[in-house]
Amino acid sequence: MTVDPKNAGVLQGLRVLIVEDEALIASFLEDALTDLGCEVIGPASNMKDALRLAREAVIDGAGLDINIAGEKVYAVADILAERGLPFVFMTGYGKAGLRESDRGRPVLQKPYNLDRLVEIMTQWR
Repeated sequence: MTVDPKNAGVLQGLRVLIVEDEALIASFLEDALTDLGCEVIGPASNMKDALRLAREAVIDGAGLDINIAGEKVYAVADILAERGLPFVFMTGYGKAGLRESDRGRPVLQKPYNLDRLVEIMTQWR
């Protein structure tokens, strides 16, 4: 899956935290987001790094896999929500994997639809 040429650079300057524990998926996301013009923070592949970056990094939003090396990513989501930062759950679980408090958050189902990702992240500006 590649970035549609019409979307190249459409998210220019957006700083996005990626929390994903599968190296191949993280690499794919990093490449796709870079092609879209984003500056990728991370990817964080474990909760320790994800929590630190969620607290400290200068970001505009985040993409969060729900299951990070066997741990749920909800503590990261809570930090981002407290900071007032938008995020999208990027997961194979779909909406079924969300807590009740996260039901209104956007979810991008694996395998990813990059046009939908662009649609979600465009709203972060």
